[in-house]
Amino acid sequence: MGKFRLKRMLIFTLMLTGMFLLTECSPKLYTTGKDFVASGNYDDAIAQFTKLIEENPEYTEAYVARAEAYEKAGKKEEAAADYKRATAFDDKDESIYYNAGRLYYELEQYEDAILMLVKVTIMDKKHIDAYKYKMNSYIALEKYDLALKESNSLVDLAETAENYYWRGFIGDKLKSYNTAETDLRKAVEKSPNMLEAYVLLGNVLLKAEKYDQSLAICTKALSIDSKCKEALWTRSKIYKEKIDYPSAINDLSKMIIFSPDDSEAFFARGLYYQEFNQHQSAINDFSKVISIDSKNALAYFHRAKSNEEITQYEKAISDYQKYAKMSDDDKDAKGRLEIVNSRLYELNREGNKPVLSFTEPVEREGNSINIVEDAIEVTLKGLIADESKIKYAKVDGEDVAFDENGKSNEFSVTLNVTGKDAISVAVADIYNNVSAVTYKMNRTEINPPKVSIIAPFASSTGEIYLDVDNRKLYVEGRITDENKIKSIIVDDMTASYSVDASNPEFYATIDIANKNKFIVKAEDIYGNVTEQVFMINREGLEISAENPMGKTWVVFVENSNYETFASLEGPVKDVSMMKAALANYKIHNIIHKQNMSKADLERFFAIELRDLVRSNQVNSLLVWYAGHGKFINDLGYWVPTDATRDDEFTYFNISTLKAALQSYATFVTHTLVITDACESGPTFYQAMRSGLKERDCGDWEATKFKSSQVFSSAGYELAVDNSQFTRTFANTLRNNPNACLPIENIVSKVTVAVAKGGMQKPQFGKIDGLEDEGGTFFFISKER
Repeated sequence: MGKFRLKRMLIFTLMLTGMFLLTECSPKLYTTGKDFVASGNYDDAIAQFTKLIEENPEYTEAYVARAEAYEKAGKKEEAAADYKRATAFDDKDESIYYNAGRLYYELEQYEDAILMLVKVTIMDKKHIDAYKYKMNSYIALEKYDLALKESNSLVDLAETAENYYWRGFIGDKLKSYNTAETDLRKAVEKSPNMLEAYVLLGNVLLKAEKYDQSLAICTKALSIDSKCKEALWTRSKIYKEKIDYPSAINDLSKMIIFSPDDSEAFFARGLYYQEFNQHQSAINDFSKVISIDSKNALAYFHRAKSNEEITQYEKAISDYQKYAKMSDDDKDAKGRLEIVNSRLYELNREGNKPVLSFTEPVEREGNSINIVEDAIEVTLKGLIADESKIKYAKVDGEDVAFDENGKSNEFSVTLNVTGKDAISVAVADIYNNVSAVTYKMNRTEINPPKVSIIAPFASSTGEIYLDVDNRKLYVEGRITDENKIKSIIVDDMTASYSVDASNPEFYATIDIANKNKFIVKAEDIYGNVTEQVFMINREGLEISAENPMGKTWVVFVENSNYETFASLEGPVKDVSMMKAALANYKIHNIIHKQNMSKADLERFFAIELRDLVRSNQVNSLLVWYAGHGKFINDLGYWVPTDATRDDEFTYFNISTLKAALQSYATFVTHTLVITDACESGPTFYQAMRSGLKERDCGDWEATKFKSSQVFSSAGYELAVDNSQFTRTFANTLRNNPNACLPIENIVSKVTVAVAKGGMQKPQFGKIDGLEDEGGTFFFISKER
């Protein structure tokens, strides 16, 4: 029992000690905090009060003091929260509730403000400021009936001009214009120069339709401040109601002088001008509104009305269309939109019939179309041209779905044409202009002929490269088609060709003076027509001039996307690098072939390139291959993109290339084959040059005597994406300071660079079996 009593005494002693220490510590923290507030050190003061609150969470004065510090530090949220917390410990101090309500009002937290302020007016029914904040909170929440009760209390407490003004303001909001007028007249009676009271009174009288009284009040307001925008605005409305448009416009003009960017003033004046039938002035004001606010839909609507009144129909249509795109969904906007659509309908009325034309298959003369001979079903595509929207379109009784948003009303329709030799078409626009046509169907093939130019050379993009500056141009080509050809026209000249031949070659000589293009038009016996434009490139004239190598062509074969071998990124980069390097040299034409199959390679070198070289009289030819290569049983191969691994038959034998090149020998003086394909081995050179001979482009023998040369990388690895061979070749071309650069100099540079990289030495020599008279291939600089 004694031990228990001793324990209780110990606990009591410790509690007394803690209370003593707390009461000793708290006043010191509070005083220090107050000192910090007095000296403007609000953050330090807040820290002191916070520590005090942590030690004594129910210390009301600490919350109040911290709230004052927060407010002075600009932290109103925190201040209001502290005042509200303080009310939990002291609900009798009206000042705490008042400050909390005041801060919540300033923070626009009106509901919270009202809760605090109600407590104040319960405790002090004469607290004028509390009633004011409470009234203004209700006004902000648009709870005008509750605001009126607070306003009545204010007037009862003090019949001041300000209190009467606010009660008049609330009466106006509640549409109690008579009581509002009474209060506002008392406000101006107590304060004869209270401008805002006159302005509001003038507006209230206007709403009450007491125009003469309102006019007098507005004039009084303007005698106090002649630039008062609100008074001018109200008086202009009064003049408008009195149908005195000049005076109404004059008041708005004064407003605009004081506020030159007030779009509302310009818009209102535009309406007055419009009602006063001064439409050009109205248009000017609506245009000003649009320049200030391009999304003002009503400005477009009213400007359209005025443009229509002065018969500016195109401008009216444009503005109505803009309004239709911008219109809102409210009731008034929908009403205006109905007006707009009605006006647009009438303004756009026309009497022209729609025109339907078929584009696939192409429409023929005499309202006919060609379809495949044994066709059961056919898809027809075409266009419908009309100034207005299309109401309906039918082809052989079938409704046609067309793109109403497109300019040409594109359509597509599929028909069963079994046993039919004609179809009917009917089209009507929204003004009931109707077009009805019957089309005859000719059953035949429907593919247009294909045009290819052999001489002069035409690129894949249809560009013709000239090397002779003649007025006349000899054109040679071929037409490919399933049927006989009816006519071939080359730039308005009828070409010569065999009428009975299939896929005939054609010839024509045309005048190209001052022309940058010509057109080849071919038509087969079934009326299928093709027209192909060929652009004339005269850059080759400068290249051919003073070029001892003559007309020089470069052919790049770039194989990178393989089916069974690893695809490569290197060839694409290498060819791009070489094209850039060759840009500074006299190269008449570059042919770039990509991802060629075995059949492509064989046909190109055996036929296509042969014909191009012959027809275009090429003197010097460089063939560059970049891609995978193979060397099997002492034979070199290029790997086509469709080649199969370990199937030698699917590779392109370089001996096949040599055979093709032999057919060019009659036409070409210099041939250079460069193959950057690892594992292609020594390819097709049996006799190697004993050493690199010094060459000079001034040596006529070197440029005029035939040469047949090959330069090849000679590793036994598959191609890689980082070719030292090509990089050094391109750099040598790019950094050459001389007028010309012989292939021997490039070979020397490339060989050294490749050897430094630890790779097998590339091979350079003449092509076995091709005529070589000791000449060589020169790269001639454009700056020569």
